Parts: sequence; structure tokens; C-alpha cells
Amino acid sequence: MNAGRALGLALGFAADRVWGDPRRLHPVAGFGACALTMERRTYRDTRASGIAHVLMLVGGAVGLAYAAEHAARTPCARTVLTAAATWAVLGGRSLEREADAVHAFLAAGDLDSARARVRNLVGRDTTALEPDEIARAVVESVAENTSDAVVASLVWGAVAGVPGLVAHRCANTLDAMIGHRNAHYGRFGWAAARLDDLLGLPAARFSGVLAAALGPDPAGALRAWHRDARRHPSPNAGVVEASFAGALGLQLGGVNTYYGNRREDRARLGCGRAPVPSDIPRTTRLARRVGVGALMAAVTWCLASGTKR
Repeated sequence: MNAGRALGLALGFAADRVWGDPRRLHPVAGFGACALTMERRTYRDTRASGIAHVLMLVGGAVGLAYAAEHAARTPCARTVLTAAATWAVLGGRSLEREADAVHAFLAAGDLDSARARVRNLVGRDTTALEPDEIARAVVESVAENTSDAVVASLVWGAVAGVPGLVAHRCANTLDAMIGHRNAHYGRFGWAAARLDDLLGLPAARFSGVLAAALGPDPAGALRAWHRDARRHPSPNAGVVEASFAGALGLQLGGVNTYYGNRREDRARLGCGRAPVPSDIPRTTRLARRVGVGALMAAVTWCLASGTKR
């Protein structure tokens, strides 16, 4: 069984690298539409309502994944199911394509198009960003989402199979939808944000280790992680962003302006220079290596745990 899981993870990873996200009938998009419909019925400005919302959606999706995995009675069927689920939840190739597109616009001097395209990666207001600020936004997003959209899924897929893949992706999607610190979602989205933090915690640390091991400056990555990660408002994003910053000799963080004129002055991560557009390809190359490293670790885990049984 675990050899089949390892093969399924590898096939799903390969499908993501070749094709990116499924273009039609994306399961994650379907889950998001379902969550939005349910939110209209379950929303109350209380933590209890948010907890119930998360339990119904994530618990229901995981239950379906568990049933599907057990209904796949042959090793081949389980491998195919794991591969399909892995392809559906991974987002590494699409993340890289978005970063490359922003870089291409910046290289061509098309600042307006770069500002518009980077909105696919960040939630901040991009209308007045200059090229170097856009570059910082891309580097930070690629670092954080490499952990969320690649490493974490592979970790949970290796440990818990298809239910693990589904649990993490559903929790991460709900966090993106309702896990915001604002008047509307501050209490209702609390459970989604905390669950995503919990499920993302091991992968963020592993992503930091991989960024240090596979980046151009391992010592710098570990130093930035140790010194700066705790200053970030996210317990997980801080680890990954600091490690990427140190590995690439950059400094991330600074003032971010969000829609509605909300401003945040994020702690500085790393002690290098500020990012410039030419750092975007360097970042995507490191993210690619981190993804491959996570896949190798996930496959090794599956095979080793299968041998012990």
C-alpha cells in the first residue's frame, strides 16, 4: 500500500509540473464554491459558528476522501486515486507560472500589467507598487506558497494518504477565504486560521530546512530563520520567508498596504539587500528545488514506513 502511495504522490507531482492546475472542474474550486454557499447559511459572528463551519466542510471532505480510498480495492486503483488527488491539491507549477508572468512584464517595462498580474499572488493593494516592491511581493508569495501549496500537501499525503491531502488543502482553502483578521471574519474565521496554522506547522519547518539545504547560502538561511522568523505575524510564513530570504541573500518584509487603506509594517526578514525583479527567477528555482526535495522525502517516508510493517 505504501509503495502505491509513494508512486501516486510522484505521479501527481509530475502531473502538476507538466500541466499545472486542472483547467476544468478543479476540485479545489468546487470546494470553495461549496464553502461559500454554506457560509451564507452558517455565518454568525461567533467562534462557535466558525468551528461548526470548519468541521462540516473539512470533516465532510475528509470523510469522502477516506471512503474513496477504501473503495479503491486494488493497488492500481489506490495509486491512481492518490495521483489524481495529489495533482488536484498541488499548486507549485501554477505558482511558478504566475511569478514568471510577473517577471516577464517587469522585464518588458510593462508596469501596469505587472501590477495587475501580481494580484493573483498577493492580497495587498498593488496599484501603486514600483518594480522592486512587486519583486518583493512575488518573492514573499512564492516562499510562503511553496510551503502551503507543495510541501505541506506532500507531507500530509505521505503521512495520511488521500485523506491527508484533502484535509490540508481544504483547511488551507478555508483559511484563504475566511481566516482574516477583520471585523467580519475575526471570530467566524478563527477556527479555519488556527487549523491551517496547525496543519502547516510541520511543513513550514521542513520547508525552511530544505531552503537552507538546497539554497545558495545555507548558513544565511538558518541564521535568518533563527533570528527573524518569530517577528512575522504568521507562525509558519515567517519560517519559510526568513529561510528563503537568508538563502538568497535578501531582506523581505516592510510596509504593505491593503485595500481599504489598511497598512502593515512587517518585520524585516534576513539581512541582505532588497529584492529586485531579477530575483524572481532565483526564487522560483529555489522553490522548485524545495518541491523536489519534499517529494523525495515523502516517497522515502512512504517506502520506509511500508518496510517496517
